[in-house]
Amino acid sequence: MALNYIWVGFFLIAFAIGLVRLIFMGDTEIFPAMFNNVMDMAKTGFDISLGLTGAMTLWLGIMKIGEKGGIVHIFYKLTGPLLRRLFPSLPPESSAFAPMIMNVSANMMGLDNAATPLGLQAMKEMQKVNPHPDTASDAQIMFLVLNTSGLTILPINVMVIRAQMGAADPSDIFIPTLLATYFATLAGLIIVSIYQRINLFNKVIIAYLGSLTAFIMGLIWYLSTLSKSEIAVFSSVASNFILFSTIIFFIILAMRQKQNVYEAFIEGAKEGFGIAVTIIPYLVAMLVAIGAFRASGALDYLTDGVAAFFHLLGINTDFVPSLPTAFMRPLSGSGARGMMVETINAYGVDSFAGRLASVMQGTTETTFYVIAVYFGAVNIRKTRYAITCGLFADMVGLIAAILLSYLFFH
Repeated sequence: MALNYIWVGFFLIAFAIGLVRLIFMGDTEIFPAMFNNVMDMAKTGFDISLGLTGAMTLWLGIMKIGEKGGIVHIFYKLTGPLLRRLFPSLPPESSAFAPMIMNVSANMMGLDNAATPLGLQAMKEMQKVNPHPDTASDAQIMFLVLNTSGLTILPINVMVIRAQMGAADPSDIFIPTLLATYFATLAGLIIVSIYQRINLFNKVIIAYLGSLTAFIMGLIWYLSTLSKSEIAVFSSVASNFILFSTIIFFIILAMRQKQNVYEAFIEGAKEGFGIAVTIIPYLVAMLVAIGAFRASGALDYLTDGVAAFFHLLGINTDFVPSLPTAFMRPLSGSGARGMMVETINAYGVDSFAGRLASVMQGTTETTFYVIAVYFGAVNIRKTRYAITCGLFADMVGLIAAILLSYLFFH
């Protein structure tokens, strides 16, 4: 489904609901509220893009230093066997692999600001070998879905918000979040592999995924032995140490290759600024449509409908108050964060609904945001099955979040 139909659909649904509320319910405030929300989201889209400029300039400059130092060859040598099987359409020595791996690593540590510019660099490199520049390639779709599934080892932001709102144990959502986000990533990998006819039973893929699973389980076990304060210290120190060590490592590599490190950084930084400017219209377009959809009350009607449906089936509906976070999560990160905070305020930070909303917030990425930013940066308009696969991964992750929260907290 093309972004065009999604974008138009948000506006048409919002307008239809607003019209019904005006004519049949006498709600004279609905259209002013919708328009004001659209304007607010336009400003938000610009502010987000502007805020990304510094991070993109920094990290694309660092990546250029790493590229000059030969980091592509080192990363590819370590992960080449797996990447060749998951991205068979990319040339064996593609320069997309280094920022791709760094992007995934930053996402796993919960460092979104560092991950986004690296992901944009990967998309730009993949676009160079895309035979149809306006259409997403197989490699770009696989990479995007792995991003939207949002594999996160350390959900730092969610735990910080819970601590600020007075949670007795802010890190109690850590294990269910880690498990749910892993299920989402695995689901995304599987469904894209089915579309692209990638053999996941290949012994190399199984070896890599098995090792990753063992690592995640080992990390879960280790962190489960720590107190919440020790987990916070571990998360902060490990995340920032890894990032700063990466910068130093890239500089050393470039110096060994007798490269001018400063000039390499400036060259990459210029590219980062250019990409940030390119993103603005795409991001604003998506966010204003989401703003109209949200202000119309469409999400509220959807939540009420789901609650009624499950009530008729005789299923426990304690999870329903957290659904606005689930519905908003694929659309807007800031919107989902706002929904999570609203749920916590209404039901309590340590309530079942509050904890479930927190797990949902840390489980997947904002699919439409990622698509708008990543595909928009390289002017891709035909997304093929990227949205279908991304939303499938979101659905699996959010269902897993509900089931795991019942297991852990109910």
